[in-house]
Amino acid sequence: MEVKISDQLVFLPLGGCNEIGMNLNAYGYGSPIRRRWIIVDMGVTFGDNEWSGIDLICADPTYLSDKHIDAIFLTHAHEDHIGAVALLANAFESSPPIYATPFTAYLANRKLEEADGYIPPIETVRKSEIIIAGPFEVSYIRLTHSIPEPSALAITTPLGTILHTGDWKIDPEPIIGKTIDERKLRELGDNGILAMVCDSTNVFEDGEAGSESTVAIALEKLIAKQKGRVAVTTFASNVARVKSVFVAARKAGRKVCLIGRSMRKIYDAATRTRVMERYSTVNESTAANLPPNSVLYLCTGSQGESRAALARIAEGKFKNVKLDADDTVVFSSRVIPGNEEQIYALQNALADQGINVITDSMMSETIHVSGHPCRDELQRMYGWIKPQISVPVHGERRHVIEHARFAKSLQVPKAITPRNGEMVRLAPKTSPVEIIETVHSGRLYKDGTRLIPADSHALFERRNISRNGYIHISAVLNHNGHCVNGPYITIRGLVLEENGSDSESYNRIEESVTKAFDKFCTGNNSEEQIYSQIIKHVRHSARDVFGKKPFVDITFMDDLDYD
Repeated sequence: MEVKISDQLVFLPLGGCNEIGMNLNAYGYGSPIRRRWIIVDMGVTFGDNEWSGIDLICADPTYLSDKHIDAIFLTHAHEDHIGAVALLANAFESSPPIYATPFTAYLANRKLEEADGYIPPIETVRKSEIIIAGPFEVSYIRLTHSIPEPSALAITTPLGTILHTGDWKIDPEPIIGKTIDERKLRELGDNGILAMVCDSTNVFEDGEAGSESTVAIALEKLIAKQKGRVAVTTFASNVARVKSVFVAARKAGRKVCLIGRSMRKIYDAATRTRVMERYSTVNESTAANLPPNSVLYLCTGSQGESRAALARIAEGKFKNVKLDADDTVVFSSRVIPGNEEQIYALQNALADQGINVITDSMMSETIHVSGHPCRDELQRMYGWIKPQISVPVHGERRHVIEHARFAKSLQVPKAITPRNGEMVRLAPKTSPVEIIETVHSGRLYKDGTRLIPADSHALFERRNISRNGYIHISAVLNHNGHCVNGPYITIRGLVLEENGSDSESYNRIEESVTKAFDKFCTGNNSEEQIYSQIIKHVRHSARDVFGKKPFVDITFMDDLDYD
């Protein structure tokens, strides 16, 4: 392909840079006015207590919506990389094809099947296949991670080749799948790599992440020692861990019962795509009738999620699943930052019932290893690839900055640390590597069946109501703007005395509203002026009464029978 003087190769993160999760990356090639694009990953992050009713959050792809997108590539099947596929697949005018390895494609296609409207199925990438997408040639390279079929992308353009690592680590004995394709990575490095866009999650951790084989040995020993029922909770997507639990349970003479929708979904995907052999399982009713030392529950909920299986078991919400005193729950997982409170609450609830709780920190032999590279693994990867430019992603700001510093210590000539929305020019070599533009980026919130922007007024109202309460006022106004009936007051989410509408607080608010109507409903003010002035007055009074400024809503009704 002929290279024109105006051609550039750019990298644009819209999600997953300066945060862990919600990955959405784009690469552009060509002149600024005729640039063609590919997208790598479309992930989600999960809602928290700040936004009531919001379960999923994804990157806002508006900037790319009208651009020429030649293809979308998925690196692996974690939710922070594929969770937004069904939400965003129809967001692009060019309707690009989507590519993934078999296991990832199976899970992503399940999401598309559940979505409204027709979305073409994801195309499965064959081994060693090179995909031509406009000016890009893309091939998948085998890595190891905490999920089957993790892949780096070798993205070749007329201006140079980029290695996009996705999530990875170096596991010498991965349990599921083969080891990392070191030969291919070294070959790429020897042929020359312009830039490596790389995982930063564990950049502060010395050494190596560790192998799933060591976890398998530790779980086998631990489960063999237990006397009563055993429940193991782990990330459902870690199929290697799931397999290790099955093997340990079989050796301990226990039948495995899968609990939780995600656990069953991942098990189904892994067996159907032949990533893992099918093991014998029992349903909940059968497990309930087995002797306690003959059953093992494999559960979702390691992060304390209120609707996941383990939390529901702890609350006694499963009809046929029950844990008693002296039974054991094993947390084969890590505490994701931000989830500490809910995890510890769950563990305390289990301990309060006399259930033994075992975590990795309590063990001399590890029962969990990370899926992301520590410093020794990063050093090895940089040694293989030898990029001219390091672009750290998949990390908070402190991770990204430290990764760039570490890359430079490994003699990488250039390192750049973009934020979401900052477009980085990687080539041509005659131009400096720098941020050349800041484009629209942000978050979209899945609210029921809709995606809404982060600055949605509805979200602001909901958060305001949840924090400060709600007051509704209704009144009948005549054509002169005088109040002829009412005002009537409803208060929600604010603490009143026990006698409700006769409480002192209610009476003070009622008196304030009445004074406001007397003051502003004079016939000289418009309905809009009355509305805004009363809201301001009532919120000020509510602050004096409750110490809060509630959301105030007013309904005016016209009554033409009054003069």
